[in-house]
Amino acid sequence: MGFRCGIIGLPNVGKSTIFNALTAAGAEVANYPFCTINPNIGVVPVPDPRLENIARIINPPKFTFTTMEFVDIAGLVKGASRGEGLGNRFLGNIRDVDAVVHIVRCFDDPNVSHVHGAVVPADDIEVVKVELILADLETVEKRIEKVEKSARGGGKPHHGTIELYHMIRESLGRGIPARNIGLNPEEEAILRELNLITAKKMLYVANVSESELKEGGGYADAVEEIANSDGSEAIIICGDMEAEIAALPAEDRKDFLDDLGLEESGLQKLIRTGYAMLDLITFYTTAGDQLRAWTIPEGTRASQAAGKIHTDMEKGFIKAEVLNYEDFVRVGSISVAKEKGLARIEGKDHLILDGDIVYFRFNV
Repeated sequence: MGFRCGIIGLPNVGKSTIFNALTAAGAEVANYPFCTINPNIGVVPVPDPRLENIARIINPPKFTFTTMEFVDIAGLVKGASRGEGLGNRFLGNIRDVDAVVHIVRCFDDPNVSHVHGAVVPADDIEVVKVELILADLETVEKRIEKVEKSARGGGKPHHGTIELYHMIRESLGRGIPARNIGLNPEEEAILRELNLITAKKMLYVANVSESELKEGGGYADAVEEIANSDGSEAIIICGDMEAEIAALPAEDRKDFLDDLGLEESGLQKLIRTGYAMLDLITFYTTAGDQLRAWTIPEGTRASQAAGKIHTDMEKGFIKAEVLNYEDFVRVGSISVAKEKGLARIEGKDHLILDGDIVYFRFNV
């Protein structure tokens, strides 16, 4: 499995429409709040021209893309953190994702009701932000209560940790998401243990009409401005158009995008932005007759990358044979690359780079 993104937003903003287009998983779509009671989960192959180029050269019987998993939860409403609209249940479904994708309605349509009566992206974003912060406040307060109760009973002291919990609670109380508090690496490690929703990277997706996708401006500008002020990323997608693209045969999609003057689909834009936001890279393995792409965080050591494939490979790691993608394409053969000395033997602490083709040597 690759990385997981939770899709959130108010009801009727196009979340499930975009989810369906991205994953072709058939999530239910209807014009009433709480249509999506249970989370919809879809796994999407990550588009990868480099993997396809490698496959064309070595012609394996099979090659496998890395993946990104999308978790689509029901629309949030005011009071979700207190259980309104079954909000607590929904929020719990995104605590274990790697990043949060916030779909914001940026289109007018009299046939699709807005939960607050009018389309105001800034207000919609604020409602969701407040509910996520309130949910995190509850988590932090429970942790503080648990630690203080343990201390009163003679438990292990938590010097520094309890003070950090109080500081996080105070920041959340002032409306600051956990990701924007500004902590040092040691404090960040403690923060991760809390598994707060607002500590996760946020990608805002402005769901616009087709006309605004081409012309720009309007509601989407407000979303991009908020994302910039929040230190987050924002992209523009037309959910209805993505649904059209998803319904086309794969070979016709590029022509469709070309006719619209677009270089990539919303799915490609979302994944590309998500990878950059999460500092993710891709490496490739060619063990046996299998060619496969793998996703890892930038800065991953060779032994850790081996563990991504199987834990036994990390435990029994010996060496990694590493070939740069560009070198491979230039010579057109793994064996020729080895003859030319382009394949390097690296130890466990070697940092895997984006595009590396790796053969792991290990002993179980």
